[in-house]
Amino acid sequence: MVKFCSLAEALAENLVDGDTVAFEGFTHLIPHAAAHEAIRQGRQELTLIRMTPDLVYDQMVGMGMAKKLIFSYLGNPGVGLLRRCRDALENCYPRVVEIEEHSHAGMANAYEAGAAGLPFAVFRGYRGAGLTEVNPNIRSVTCPFTGEPLAAVPALRPDVTFIHAQKANRKGDVLVEGIVGIQKEAVLAAKRAVVTVEEVVEDFAGVHPNCCVLPHWTIRAIAVVPGGAHPSYAHGYYARDNATYLEWDHVAADRESFRAWMKKHVLDAKPEVFASRVGHLRRAA
Repeated sequence: MVKFCSLAEALAENLVDGDTVAFEGFTHLIPHAAAHEAIRQGRQELTLIRMTPDLVYDQMVGMGMAKKLIFSYLGNPGVGLLRRCRDALENCYPRVVEIEEHSHAGMANAYEAGAAGLPFAVFRGYRGAGLTEVNPNIRSVTCPFTGEPLAAVPALRPDVTFIHAQKANRKGDVLVEGIVGIQKEAVLAAKRAVVTVEEVVEDFAGVHPNCCVLPHWTIRAIAVVPGGAHPSYAHGYYARDNATYLEWDHVAADRESFRAWMKKHVLDAKPEVFASRVGHLRRAA
């Protein structure tokens, strides 16, 4: 049964050291507030799964939480590098991090396989791609009907998936509108799912045509965290904070400036600060 609770409680009850965890959201609805709570609670030895790791995993890697990354495209969208990830991979600072790189198609299909309870995903892809030379989890199979060679990757089955969404109703169903990304599959593939939402409503009347409703029985816990996707955006609520993405390139370039920023904006902050950060973005949206 889904539980409505604080973000701190939801995370404490659902994420433990050593878990394989996905914080998903593709450009849109990235669950930054949930990731920041994981940082505050000091989780360690995590295998982090995510399409486009983005700032949220740069912060978690920089804080020494990750033992492994499973990802597609490691970068700061529209800006360039993820400098804390690069420091970890090139200099093993603050620790050694193992990586498993895929294409977006590979990750999406792997999540779908996990959601369907299948052991692996089969799709057309990776032909001529160099990733097959560095990722032993990219295999090939032959179609038993046509003889066509196809790519195969292991299913993704996180211990827990965190997503951010616009709304939940009082029964615990969750509404995602706009760019849905891979959130649905990441939730269905996981053993446990935690959702932060902008608000709780009576019903989902007047929803956007491009939407997804996750039924309450697919979710373990819901926490109301307005602004919980900042600095990414929430369709219908607030715009993307492009200035923060640009600023991050300078903040993360230096180990000391990174630590100072994390102390001020994450370690010493509370979940409710997200709502205060998005006022001007909400007006723009």
